[in-house]
Amino acid sequence: MAFLSEYGMFLAKVATLVVALLFIIGGIAASASRGRHKGGEDGELKVRHLNDEFEDLKDALEAEILPEAQRKKAHKEKQKQEKREAKQKKKAGTEDKIPPRLFVLDFDGDVQASDVETLRREISAILQVANQNDEVLVRLESPGGLVHSYGLASSQLRRIRNAGIKLTVAVDRVAASGGYMMACIADRIVAAPFSIIGSIGVVAQIPNFHRLLKKNDIDVELMTAGEYKRTLTMLGENTDKGRAKFQEELEDTHRLFKDFVRDNRRGLDLDKVATGEHWFGLQAKELGLVDEIMTSDELLQQRKDSVTLYQVNWEVKRKLGERLGFSMEATLQRVIEKLWHRGSQRQIH
Repeated sequence: MAFLSEYGMFLAKVATLVVALLFIIGGIAASASRGRHKGGEDGELKVRHLNDEFEDLKDALEAEILPEAQRKKAHKEKQKQEKREAKQKKKAGTEDKIPPRLFVLDFDGDVQASDVETLRREISAILQVANQNDEVLVRLESPGGLVHSYGLASSQLRRIRNAGIKLTVAVDRVAASGGYMMACIADRIVAAPFSIIGSIGVVAQIPNFHRLLKKNDIDVELMTAGEYKRTLTMLGENTDKGRAKFQEELEDTHRLFKDFVRDNRRGLDLDKVATGEHWFGLQAKELGLVDEIMTSDELLQQRKDSVTLYQVNWEVKRKLGERLGFSMEATLQRVIEKLWHRGSQRQIH
């Protein structure tokens, strides 16, 4: 038994060491990659024809479940229908006319809204070819983050509206805080029934180590020019005056956030929804935070017969070491998030 106990402890130590090493390597590689790609990423624009993908799924399923005779009959009917449509377009002189298009973008937001660079490139590409008959759908997922980062991301979406192109945002899981700041730019917001919406508020949390340092006879000198150059500090002793000024800055930011939402979502009762709370999609619709309850998949399914669907994605080219670093970082992040959610979020059983 003693041997098994010692062996178990040995395995635990090894596992801890491996996780620590992966964390360090992943962090270094990811940080290096971000630094290299910050100014201008080496990548390419990928475009997928989603109508074809829907059709391929349908054909694959019919090939498995329909008798051969029915399959051939359906194929012939499809060919006849395509010929009829081609003749009608030719007769009407519209064979060269560009049909309405729906461009699909994905935004997966983290604290720093890191996806804003790819979003910028994707929007720049679309705006060079889109016209006022087209539409952009952004499948948005973000719990929010830094104010200035999400302010920039919102400004990127504003470019679509400013070009006179309809913008729809679909929220399948979460658009909270900075995520909702982006979503409210849209002409139309659709959300899944149990997606998380709202959190129109501002939060800041700063640890302070002053008492620990003082206990160990460590002094920290902080020199500033300007009364409020530094309001709160992690290492020095904070004052009531500094706290009051910091709170004032938070209130100012919240006020700007509320004004931004008011300008983009007319008719909202901001006293009711701008409390920092979040709601499920069904509740958010009742409050006017979203316009319709549906998933992004439902929306695309509805539109596939009336518009041409294109998914547009800017893909950054990374070296093997960078991809490995990001993979490690993503794995560790998923583990940490699972542990966090397990202890802090509501669960449905």
